[in-house]
Amino acid sequence: MSVNENSENEYARSLSKRQHLFFKYTLAVLIDLTVLNLFNEYWDYVFIEFFTISLLAALLLQFLLQVTIKIEHRVANYFKQRPGLRARILRGLSTWGILFSSKLVILEAINFSFGSSVVFSGPIHGLVAFIIVVVVIIIAEQTFSWIYRSLA
Repeated sequence: MSVNENSENEYARSLSKRQHLFFKYTLAVLIDLTVLNLFNEYWDYVFIEFFTISLLAALLLQFLLQVTIKIEHRVANYFKQRPGLRARILRGLSTWGILFSSKLVILEAINFSFGSSVVFSGPIHGLVAFIIVVVVIIIAEQTFSWIYRSLA
């Protein structure tokens, strides 16, 4: 191992949990921002008026996605502690329900916050376009996480 590699490993170990979270969420917002702007540029079903608004939308989207994940994990943990098939079925149904309904809430939060400056259009009043954007964002975030972990 070279001196430079050793220094980089020591640096990585010296990050506090807060620094690690800051880096993680900054990267997630930048990924969200990139995906939103690519859809804005190349797909007619997504319209974002200004770059600054897309940055604010990416921040709001990331915050609300994290809240959704925390709620989903709490509910899933509740059902994990219960025995039986009924608890497993309810866990699956509740997970699906939370993840789907949260997209409606997030879309409404974006509509409320940005009005006509951020518009998802197309089938089901833009819900299909919004879900596609969110799925691509999640895939992009997971891809970056996988690459990051594989470089360790």
